[in-house]
Parts: sequence; structure tokens; C-alpha cells
Amino acid sequence: MDGISARFTDRSEAGRVLAARLTTMNLTNPVVYALPRGGVPVGLEIARALHAPLDLVLVRKIGAPGAPEVALGAVVDGENPQTVINEDIRRASGADAAFLARARSRELREIERRRALYLEGRPRIDPAGRTAIIVDDGLATGATAKAALGAIKLQGALRTILAVPVAPRAALADMRGHADEIVCLHAADRFHGVGGFYADFHQLTDEETIGLLRQAWTERPADDTTSPLPSHRAIEVPPHGLKGDLHVPAAPRGLVLFAHGSGSSRLSPRNVAVAQALNGRGFATLLLDLLTEAEAHDRRNVFDIPLLADRLLEATLWINGEPDLAELKLGLFGASTGAGAALMAAAELDGRISAVVSRGGRPDLAGRALPRVTAPTLLIVGGDDHHVIELNRQALAAMTCEKLLRIVPRAGHLFEEPGTLETVTELASAWFEHYLTPPVHAVPAEPAPTAQPPSAIAVLRAAAEPLPSIDDAAFAAAFDRFGDARVVLLGEASHGTSEFYRARAAITRRLIEHHGFSAVAVEADWPDAAAIDRYVRQKPHQPPNVVPFTRFPTWMWRNKDVDDFVAWLRQHNAALPPAGRTGFYGLDIYNMSASIAAVLTYLDRVDPAAAAAARNRYACLTPWSREPAAYGRASLSEGYALCEQPVTRILIDLLQKELQYTRTDGESFLDAAQNARLVADAERYYRMMYYGSAESWNLRDRHMFETLEHVLAQRGPAAKVVVWAHNSHIGDARFTDMGTERGELNIGQLCRERFGRGAVLIGFGTDTGTVAAASEWDAPMEIKAVRPSRADSYEALCHQIGHERFLLDLREGHQDAARRVLGPPRLERYIGVIYRPETERWSHYAYSTLPDQYDAFLWFDKTNAVTPMPSRVHGGDDETYPFGL
Repeated sequence: MDGISARFTDRSEAGRVLAARLTTMNLTNPVVYALPRGGVPVGLEIARALHAPLDLVLVRKIGAPGAPEVALGAVVDGENPQTVINEDIRRASGADAAFLARARSRELREIERRRALYLEGRPRIDPAGRTAIIVDDGLATGATAKAALGAIKLQGALRTILAVPVAPRAALADMRGHADEIVCLHAADRFHGVGGFYADFHQLTDEETIGLLRQAWTERPADDTTSPLPSHRAIEVPPHGLKGDLHVPAAPRGLVLFAHGSGSSRLSPRNVAVAQALNGRGFATLLLDLLTEAEAHDRRNVFDIPLLADRLLEATLWINGEPDLAELKLGLFGASTGAGAALMAAAELDGRISAVVSRGGRPDLAGRALPRVTAPTLLIVGGDDHHVIELNRQALAAMTCEKLLRIVPRAGHLFEEPGTLETVTELASAWFEHYLTPPVHAVPAEPAPTAQPPSAIAVLRAAAEPLPSIDDAAFAAAFDRFGDARVVLLGEASHGTSEFYRARAAITRRLIEHHGFSAVAVEADWPDAAAIDRYVRQKPHQPPNVVPFTRFPTWMWRNKDVDDFVAWLRQHNAALPPAGRTGFYGLDIYNMSASIAAVLTYLDRVDPAAAAAARNRYACLTPWSREPAAYGRASLSEGYALCEQPVTRILIDLLQKELQYTRTDGESFLDAAQNARLVADAERYYRMMYYGSAESWNLRDRHMFETLEHVLAQRGPAAKVVVWAHNSHIGDARFTDMGTERGELNIGQLCRERFGRGAVLIGFGTDTGTVAAASEWDAPMEIKAVRPSRADSYEALCHQIGHERFLLDLREGHQDAARRVLGPPRLERYIGVIYRPETERWSHYAYSTLPDQYDAFLWFDKTNAVTPMPSRVHGGDDETYPFGL
């Protein structure tokens, strides 16, 4: 860094120094465009100094086919979004027009989501005829800035200026010609990153970014009429003069009216927190006192649900008379007794209310009004609020509208526990986003199936390969084309559909018998699958001899179809030498207690001294062995995170003694080491899970992928593996809402990145039928009817093809016409161990780009639920092991 210390205290100081330079220039009608997030504090200071409006310029990279880390081009937002393509990389990568169209559509959706999040519905500022100043906190390669400058020029900017505090001198030279002028405070000959020029270069959060933008809106000059400002005003609702706090963002997406609980008011800190979060997502909110000061002194009034409901009706009449509010869709948010009042009011107002959310509420107090509520209703209850849970379940049963009960684990009635109110906020925000207005990231719904161009269906019908019944040898033979892969990942659209399990079994048998696959790795816990592995490879039982798959959801692996496959695999292996037998492995992370027991059993046998040390270290987790999710809750309090170091130490000790231990039995070492990895990763997973971020999902799928790599390494360089997991795990997350919106990855994505064309991802789908699923976590299994697929889904297109079952080969160069038809993002259905048909769109559908998500797609038009094995088991001789039946 040219041997100097940091030049700027923080980004704001850098912005003020840049602003001083820019104020000396002759600028015509300037507008500042910041590249988020780091460019926002710099841009704010420049906008202040120039008395200019501040906007964002959002840029999303387009990665090259098969190498997403290589920048093929970029998409830049605007009234007419611009796409900038590196033609050299395009030619080298072979990216065609269809690939670019799909990528552009996907990235534009993410741009719109971010613009709505950051700017709360404010319209873009048109650069036409103005001096556009593009600002960032520094320049590295300059690729993003080039794309932004090119797009702003195409939108008619009179003059473009790139303003950055610091950049490498070589990058600045490369920027000449892209901007009319460049203002850089420090051009570095030796450059090791932008952060080295700042004393404070922390990564800005979305909340910080939004706060800085709001400052810019508040301080903008009076003659800037680009868009209305958000407003916050105190109001009074007649005829009783009820006091309220109304916040209306620019271009609001809807309005949420709050009904507080007994003993509270419009100033309830929990309701205020939820309202602020909704404001940040573009919703207007009205926090209202439902009683006058005099009425509140009479405790009978706070439990008078009809009275409180009447006050909500009065507030609605007032809203309907306000020009800026009357046309907005209206939602109700009720807490405690306010939930009963909200539901009673919703029954009276019928079509005027578009959605209702209850937090720790008493919906039962709405009584006979419950069956008359037509607005979609979300009931949120704390997991430790046992009495209120039961009351909510009773109310849910009485309601006939679209409805959903969500229980927040280990939360009390007031949601005061760390992280629990944030969970409420996320649930409520998502509910209102869905029902008050279409999500900002949503792709417009495709026409109904009857309106689909006949030629498109004809293309798909021509591409779809009809398949015989699963029991016909020709069914599995259709998958011979994938036999050269290193890893074949077989999905499922639910965890309880017989056809999906039977098809995976048939395909796997074919790959084992004809193509040399030697391992099956499934979305199950390692210690449970290890019991199956010992059985199918006819290895001795190992204590503790625990019957596998007896925890929720038992039917996922304890079902007749899995039992039939396990029996076949044992019989197949019986004719082979031990070294050539196919293994059965678990990839998942949950059974921490069984993994602890397995590690200790192994060390007792090979190294008693190490076993004693491991027992002392694992003792930290002993209180949570029966309910490991509770560890995440406890880890929020100081001290329990200390379990991380001792459980990781056990894994390190094992790996350091690998050579010593593997002399005795290499496979037993793999089992012990993998169980130790599971405990270490599970400890982190249960801590992360409590923060509700993408990190817990990503840690789980990285664990699954790393487990797969360990299996491949142990089986040898020629090993080939079949993976069984849900579509949400095996379909490439980069081409779904998981990746584009939530920052999640999955094992399918990681396999593609690691193995390239050596990984084949095969998704499964169905239109209707039955499925084995529960209504809530740990609830009993039910056989549920699967609703016919939505008209705007991929499933609807597949149903129109008209075949009972078929295979679509989606690899590039095979059915490119079908790939083009399927290219525009559509909804795709995901059913897990929980299925809620009454809220299917919100609970089970997400946008994806099917031909990029999978290499092939297997379709069954109508499917049936799995047949679960009995949950009562008895100890096992070889005839009943491993399931004990």
C-alpha cells in the first residue's frame, strides 16, 4: 500500500474529502449514484455537499456457463436495464442467446428485490441531461464501475464522472474512455485491497445502508421533486380521538393496522419493532391506541373484544377517507387480546382486509366470528407458551380461510428471548408481502395452461421421453446415459412419495450393476445410515446396537420402499468380496447423540486413554444430547459456546492419529472420524440455527458435501456415488430463490463446482396424488392429498404434456428447444416432511430456472404416499436387523 498508513478514518471521511474536490468543478444538475453497499456513505457526503439527490446504481454479475466465478457480463438497473457483455469471454465460454436471456432475467429479479429493500419503492432518478457522478468506496478491478458507467451513459447522462477515494493506478488507466472524467484521491502503485486505506472498513449491513439513504431523503434540497418523501405523522381517529402513529414510506406497498394487547398501547416496544421492520420493506403502518385514556383505566375494557373490534372498524373508516391510504390493501396485526379483536374486525370488514397476523394472540376470543374470517391468517405462538398454543390450535380448527400456525421454538408469550421477536418479524413480513402485494422479486405469473402457446407444449411433448413402469427394466435403462458420471444426484419433490423412492432404487440398482457405482449416500444421519451399511455389507454389529431412524420423521427412511432396496443391496453384496461391496452412507448432521456414542465406542476399543479425554470434552454437550436444538437456545447465553473448542479438539486429535488408528481398521476410523465431524458441525449448526440466517442451511449442506468427499476418498480414486436427497438440496441453488434471494447454497451446486460435468443432477416432480407428511414438526404422520399444481408452475407445464411418466434431458445440446421453453423462471413446488396444502403457494412454491437447476427432470403425473414401517421395534437378530421388525 505504498508503505503508508490508512488515509481515511472511515468511508464518510473519504466522502467529505471527495466532495471538497467535486465542489470545485462546474457540474450541471448533478445526481449522485452510489454502488451499494460501500459506496453509500461516500455518496451521502457528496450529495450533501453538492445539494444533489442520491440514488443507487445496482449491478449484478453474469457468470460464464460452468464457471460462474468468471464474469461474462453484468446487468445494470434502470428504466431500461442494460446488459454489458464481455464478448471475448462470451465466445470462449460458448454462452448463447438463451443462456444470456435466462441469466439476465434472474439477475434483474435480484436487482428489483434489492432496490425495493434499499429504496422502499422510490422511483429511479433519470440521469438524462444531468451530470451523473458514480461513487464507490474504492476501485479494485473496475468491472462493476465500467458496467455502471456504460448503463448510465446509455440512459442519456449529459456527463459521467467516476468518483472514488482510492484505486490502483493500472485500473484507473483502464477506466479512461468509460467515464468522461475520473476523480480519485489516491492512485496506488502497490495495491493490496481497498480496505487497507481505511482505519474502519467494516462491511455495512442492509440496516446501515437503509439508514444512510433515509438521511439523504430527509436532507434533500427543496427543489428536488424526484419523488415523494416518506411521511411520519401523529393522527387522531374520530369519533373518540384515538391517538395513532402513522408511517407512510414513499410508494407504499400496503398498510398494516396494529391492534395491541391488554395493558399495552400504540407504544408497545414489540409492536413498534415489527412496524419499523415493515416500514423498511415498504409498508405503511398505523400503531393505534384502541382505548381513550379514560377508558384504559377500566380493566374491563381491555378485555372487551367487541369494543376493541369496533375501534378497528372506526380506524378502517378513517383510512378509507384518506386519499393517500384509501387504495392500499389493508392488513391487521394483532397481539394478545388484540388478535381476537383483529379477527372479529376482519370478519366484519370481509373483503377490505387482505391478511391478518397474530403474535402471541388469543384468536379464540373472536369466538363465533372465526368461521366468517376470509382473510388469510397467520397465527404465531411461542413454543413455551403451551396454554396459548392449544387455544390457537382450537381457533385454527374453527377457521375456514387460508390459515397457518407457526410455533417459534423456545419463545415465551412476549417473545422476549433473544432472536425470537426477529423470527416473528420475518414471518409477519413475508405473510404481508405475499398477501398485500406481490413480492417485489416475483416474476409475473405465466398465463394459465389453456393460454400456453400450443407450440411450446408441442416442443416439450416432443422432448419428453415416455417411460414404462418403474418395475420394467427399460425404466432404469433410460438413465444409462448418465453412467459415466462420478456423482449422480437423485432428487425428490417430497419426503413421502413412494414413486420417488422406488424410482431412485431402480436407477441406483442399474448404476451399481452396469456402471460401477459403489456407494449410496443419502440425506440421512451418518450413525443411522451406518447401521444399514453394516447390514448390507454383512459386517458385525457394533455397540451401541441402536435401531436406526426412530426419530421424527421416521417414515422418511423407515418405509417399505427403502426396506426393499436395503434387502436387495444386502443380497447383491453377498455375492461379492468384502472390498467390492456397495456401501450405504448418511450425509446429514442431526443425530448428534448417536455420533458421540459412536466416537466413544471406537476410542474405547483402539485408545482407552483418548476415550477418557473425549468423554470429558463431550460432557459439555451432555445436557443437550436428547434435545440438541435446545443447545442453540442456551448458546445465546455466555458460556455454552465454549463447547465449540472441546468437540473440535476431539476431531483434531482423531485426525492427528489417523495413521496409527487406520493400521487396525481404516473403515472403522472413517466412521469414527465422520461421527466426530458431525458432532463438531452439529454444535455450530444448532448455534447458527437460532439466528435464522442462511448460515445454518449452508453449514448443513457444506457438511453433506464434505461427507460425500470423504466417502469418495475412502472408497478410492475410481469410486462413483449415487446421492439421494430432496430437490432443494440437489438442484443447483444458484438458479433458485434459495441462491438469488437468500444467499443459500446446496450440495448440488457444490458438486457442480467440484466435479463439473462429472456431476449429474436429476430433479423429480409430480402434479397430484397423496403424500406422507406432518402438519407441524414432531407431529404425527398423515396421508395428505397433494393439490393439483398451480397454473404458473413448472409442474403445470409437465402435466400438460400428458404422459403418465417421462424423462426430460435438460443438458445443453440435447433438447435445446425445450430448454428455451423452460428458460423463463417459474414456480416450482417443494414438499418436505411438513405439508400445508392450505398455504401451499406461500409454504411450498419458489421461483427457479428448471433447465439450469437440473441436468434432467423425472416426472410422475400422479403419485402415492410411502407405506411407513411400524414405529415399534424389537431387538434384532439378523432376520430383523437393521429395522428390528
